[in-house]
Amino acid sequence: MKIKKLKLKNFRSYSDKVFEFDDKLNVLVGQNAQGKTNVLEAIFYAVIGKSFKTGKEKDLIKWKEDSASIEADFFNGYRDLSVKILFNKERKKTVLVDGVAIHKIGELLGRTCAVFFSPNELKLVKESPEDRRKFLNIAISQTNKRYFYLLARYEKVLASRNKLLKSSGNLDVVKETIDIWNRSLCDIAEKIFIERKAFVEEMTPYAQKAHEYLSGGSENLKIEYKSDFKDNFGQNMYKYLEKNLEKDYKLGYTTVGVHRDDLALFVNGEEVKNFGSQGQQRTVALSLKLAELECNKNRVGQYPILLLDDVFSELDDERRKRLLNFTRKTQTIVTCTEINEKIDAKIIKITKNL
Repeated sequence: MKIKKLKLKNFRSYSDKVFEFDDKLNVLVGQNAQGKTNVLEAIFYAVIGKSFKTGKEKDLIKWKEDSASIEADFFNGYRDLSVKILFNKERKKTVLVDGVAIHKIGELLGRTCAVFFSPNELKLVKESPEDRRKFLNIAISQTNKRYFYLLARYEKVLASRNKLLKSSGNLDVVKETIDIWNRSLCDIAEKIFIERKAFVEEMTPYAQKAHEYLSGGSENLKIEYKSDFKDNFGQNMYKYLEKNLEKDYKLGYTTVGVHRDDLALFVNGEEVKNFGSQGQQRTVALSLKLAELECNKNRVGQYPILLLDDVFSELDDERRKRLLNFTRKTQTIVTCTEINEKIDAKIIKITKNL
């Protein structure tokens, strides 16, 4: 996977700008608040149809403008591919692939692939299970449309079950209809569980190898997929939902399911979320992303585009060199404030209001 050209029109800080990229390493250099991250955001948006920074599409449109656009030219390993996204404050965005409008974001997924990492991705390690589930969901969905649609169905059924729990003041009335939602929820949950478990099992050795490499062999990474049930997920979840209906009714929400799954991450036997240093947490998060590269390659036959936002400043010299060496596998676009060392890369200088 490679991006060849990116054109931004009234997107974030850019009025009208075209970027062309090398097949290997590209370095966007500029001071803070100049728009480097906006370039990575636009590329990732063209890949998955969503921003990693905001859910409000109006925020993507340049101040005092009414519309904006992203145009990206890719090579997906087999052929050239163009993606154009049009934003307007008055209506929903329009997504065109090779000039043809698509109507669901799921139709965009899998056409190209990218992995994004920034210092903010430390939340993948430090913060809530929701952040780790989001990582799994994006990583799997890029190469598995079926999984993406399963997630959408699960969210709808879960919302319907929760609405039923809250809408009636009589538990007996809830009991009359909730079994429909229980069975549907459990059926979808089991499929999601199987996909996630398979991905984590595939990802783990790659993450361990990347972590060992980045840490110079001084640290050992262990990944544990945590779920309410280890086996027969749907069957056991159904029993739990029946058994704990009164509890769910009192709380007004569903207390078990794949929407509560998590990843436990350990370095040298200690859970890194609670006991790891910031350097260890950063290395673990980066290792997960690098493992995602390998899983993507396994599943679609091509390495995804690697987007690294201000990562160099957060790593010591040795880990920076090791990361640069690792990126030789795929097209990589890196942002940084300065380049102190001679590297074989295309340097793109970024200044404000381009």
